[in-house]
Amino acid sequence: MKAVWYEATGAALDVLQFGDLPPPVAGPGEVLVRIRTSGVNPSNVKSRAGLRGAIPFPRVIPHSDGAGTIEAVGEGVDPSRIGERVWIWNAAWRRAFGTCSELMAIPSTQAVPLPDNTGFDAGACLGIPASTAYHGVFSDGPVEGQTILVTGGAGAVGHYAIQFAKYGGAQVITTVSGDTKAAHAKTAGADHVINYKTESVHEKVMYLTHGAGVDRVIEVEFGGNLAEIAPVLKAGAVIATYGSMADPNPAIPFYDLMFKNVTLKMYLVYLLSEAARKQTVEGVNAALASGKISHAIAKRVPLKETARAHELVEAASEMGNIIIEI
Repeated sequence: MKAVWYEATGAALDVLQFGDLPPPVAGPGEVLVRIRTSGVNPSNVKSRAGLRGAIPFPRVIPHSDGAGTIEAVGEGVDPSRIGERVWIWNAAWRRAFGTCSELMAIPSTQAVPLPDNTGFDAGACLGIPASTAYHGVFSDGPVEGQTILVTGGAGAVGHYAIQFAKYGGAQVITTVSGDTKAAHAKTAGADHVINYKTESVHEKVMYLTHGAGVDRVIEVEFGGNLAEIAPVLKAGAVIATYGSMADPNPAIPFYDLMFKNVTLKMYLVYLLSEAARKQTVEGVNAALASGKISHAIAKRVPLKETARAHELVEAASEMGNIIIEI
């Protein structure tokens, strides 16, 4: 089979190899998937670059997200799954071989039926960006009638979070860094867009909410944004945060948050509990089936040019997801 892999960490052009590898076989409880698309996420790029530590296996086929068709099943898996269109989660999490290849064997539970109205390119966006967004929005229950602040609304996760929050009946305020990104966030359905480069986020949020503040924040940059979001939280609000790159060790205004009964929820989508994963997978698929969710695909790149796709993600110059077509 054709595949892309690396055997040492480093720059994409230096370490990513394209060629032929022996095809895998579905073991007990596994399915063999003919991969059609593979999603490139920042975490994949950081792992390949060595920013997440030493290479964990002698050879790594990257990427946790992907979509394709089940071609064979292992012992204990219902043969009726053969031919099923699926999307994949956690393919490269603590595993040597991810989705950046023509074939992959993976536990059956990690190959989720892809709704009929959803293409393979969108399927490669669901394991990390969409699931991170869905869990951030709905992990504490319904959000109908709430006001939700989504920071970084032009990002891959933010764009989905806006849509899921609107799908759930919330009003959405989002932040961006420029006019082009504001237009992109508007396409997701945001009710209000704040340019944090030119406006005070907390002043604008309080103006838009008539002084009430927000019920929930989906936060891409916890440490960097804390000073702006802490003043806009209602009593009982939730901060659901999945990143803090600019300030990885922020000082937390404990009493300011405690006296508002704020819940700080830090989460990593790779480590969802079995119950949370079930809720997220089923919820994402239900939202997709509703026809109310769109997908921002920035670039489609052929398998042999995976290194270029990694460079695009590193440059953070595109709005939307980078997809490998296989």
